[in-house]
Amino acid sequence: MKIDLNCDMGESFGAYKIGHDEEMMPFITSANIACGFHAGDPDVMKRTVHLAAIQGVAIGVHPGFSDLIGFGRRNMALSPEEIYSMVLYQIGALTAFAKAEGAAIHHVKPHGALYNMAATRADLAEAIASSVVDADPSLILYGLAGSELIKAGQKKGLKTANEVFADRTYVQDGTLTPRRLPNALLTNTEEAAAQVVRMVKEKKVRTIDGSDIDIDVETVCIHGDGAHALSFAQIIRTRLLEEGIRITPIAKAETV
Repeated sequence: MKIDLNCDMGESFGAYKIGHDEEMMPFITSANIACGFHAGDPDVMKRTVHLAAIQGVAIGVHPGFSDLIGFGRRNMALSPEEIYSMVLYQIGALTAFAKAEGAAIHHVKPHGALYNMAATRADLAEAIASSVVDADPSLILYGLAGSELIKAGQKKGLKTANEVFADRTYVQDGTLTPRRLPNALLTNTEEAAAQVVRMVKEKKVRTIDGSDIDIDVETVCIHGDGAHALSFAQIIRTRLLEEGIRITPIAKAETV
């Protein structure tokens, strides 16, 4: 049994540091790097790509809405055509930094509101999947487990990765509890680690109403900007290894 551990990174601005990117790198296998729309800037992108490359961490594009003030967590009424272009633009930007570093892009994982909207809206999911295919069909599309984004990627012939969250709770339909609601976030490290181990080993998660639902798991997200991010990463990695679960990046698809 194996699992990928991913983390959202590169969400700082110049010298203003957000998150624990450098400290988190040794504990993860994939990094989702912001591309300047919801967070980050060119210098931060360059620095974060370099950090991932020297640590052997798989580099992913983390495209979001152009919403610095709202950190990309506010819904925006963009058309599928606009979302296609917006995501393609951000893939191109990070690809250039990876090429300059002598590295390659491994995956694409939308951020925040864009991610959540694409989880339930097939038209937006298809637009994102199309942008990934047109940029590089060997890239892996990360999306909420069982979501419309995963379905769209599979329809387009992309390799996909069903993602679950270490520090978030779930509702009955398998989506994340909205952040505006109580108990949306898990702040207890042991509780978060136990949720991850159960999701990986049993393919089940307890929802906020106390019921169990089935869930597919190929990659686990640990947010890098939380107050407990580093301890979460350390404990979750330790617990998974103790359970005999190998921690490794997801292999990219072969392209002809």
